[in-house]
Amino acid sequence: MQHTRQNPWYTEAEKRLEQHPAAHREKRGGARNIVLFVGDGMGISTLTAARIFQGQQLGNSGEENRLSFEDFPYTGLIKTYNVNAQTPDSAGTMSAIVSGVKTDAGVLAVDEHVERGDCASQSGREVISALELAELAGQATGIVTTARITHATPAATYAKSVDRNWENDSALSDAARQSGCEDIAMQLVNFQERLRSRYPGASGDGIDVIMGGGRRNFLPAHPAFNSVDTPEGEVEGLRSDGYDLTAQWQQSYPKGRYVIDAEGLATVDPGTEKLLGLFEPSHMHYEADRSNDLAGEPSLADMTEKAISLLRNKPEGFFLMVEAGRIDHAHHAGNAYNALSDTVALSDAVARALAMTDEKDTLILVTADHSHVFTMAGYPKRGNPILGKVVAPNSEQPTLAADGQPYTTLGYANGAGFDASDRTDGSRSSEIQAGRYDLSEVDTQAPGFHQEALVPLNSETHGGEDVALFARGPGAALASGNHEQNMIFHIMNYAAGWLP
Repeated sequence: MQHTRQNPWYTEAEKRLEQHPAAHREKRGGARNIVLFVGDGMGISTLTAARIFQGQQLGNSGEENRLSFEDFPYTGLIKTYNVNAQTPDSAGTMSAIVSGVKTDAGVLAVDEHVERGDCASQSGREVISALELAELAGQATGIVTTARITHATPAATYAKSVDRNWENDSALSDAARQSGCEDIAMQLVNFQERLRSRYPGASGDGIDVIMGGGRRNFLPAHPAFNSVDTPEGEVEGLRSDGYDLTAQWQQSYPKGRYVIDAEGLATVDPGTEKLLGLFEPSHMHYEADRSNDLAGEPSLADMTEKAISLLRNKPEGFFLMVEAGRIDHAHHAGNAYNALSDTVALSDAVARALAMTDEKDTLILVTADHSHVFTMAGYPKRGNPILGKVVAPNSEQPTLAADGQPYTTLGYANGAGFDASDRTDGSRSSEIQAGRYDLSEVDTQAPGFHQEALVPLNSETHGGEDVALFARGPGAALASGNHEQNMIFHIMNYAAGWLP
């Protein structure tokens, strides 16, 4: 902990927080509960387009609509660069958000002086996270995501790793194994033991609620461990060490519940002490594709509601991180429909949290780890379908570009480009098709449509501009202004009173 608090990124943020105009008005330690929502890849253009998308789904023109968190009283801007990257990745950005220390791209909850992939460089470079501080304070803790629970954003809350890709033991390098590095899934299951070894006498009793995808990283690579979600002839598990970590978790928490589908989650009693929900072998489905899941998946709002219903049982309060992880994946695919749909799902989850908590004792923050090269352009008229072709004011026909063809309001600066897939899972039916295509007879509002892109790449990239931070509750006024990304941790720490 001392190593974290001596880090220059940490100390500089503390100084800036003390100088914030609202610091003298906000009571330190005024928040009993903290809920951190992260829309992975939810840049400003995504917020604007999703707001209109939701409004149009409700039968309105869209522009006047507001996402649930856009009514929060305080808003700030967050600078997202990593220490070694102008345009960041999710591991470095989430590490900054939950530890108060900026770091390099591709590493989790370790400082910038490590070398990615070099296990030996990790020792002594670990930084403590908000979730760990909440555990040490005797609070309930939870993680909810639609991505793999071992993916970069959720993993930064509980794991320490010099490579975000070490999600299971099979992904570890030989050198990492020989140096004693643990894979991320193993770190999650052993979280309580690891925390106590780092902080002797710690009172933490382990993470109370864990929900997301990524079941394959916890299961042996043997067909005996396959689930109903496993395609015929395939093996779901990826672990080569033979461990069934779901069984190991159940052994550690005999009064806990392990569930793999929506029906199982619905039967979890409100008095359940611990919950592990792994709903997919890999990432969970997009919200628009969720009904196609074989086992049946809960929505992000459903998971958020269940998490809060369990966490609020502890009188000391709770810390909960909720990630809409697949906004990012849809953007990487160049599929705006799913990115916007999952942003609306995040808004629904925030609304559920608002209904279950009290502004007087609960700080709710909504932000993104980074943006994407996602644009909203042209001169469409008010109420024009946000996923449609540009139609100018006082016109009924699509505007034609200089090449004589129509174009869409939404597009990407790079990526795989145009595809008119009929699928709802974000997958493509073609290879890279960057550049312009005749969209005259194409339904650009279909869930499977992929927007055109300028620069041809296998996958669209992150953007480097600032993202928004929305805040409500004790300490929320500290969100106002333009901040380094690691300031978000310090706002939470100030509000919760974890460290003086």
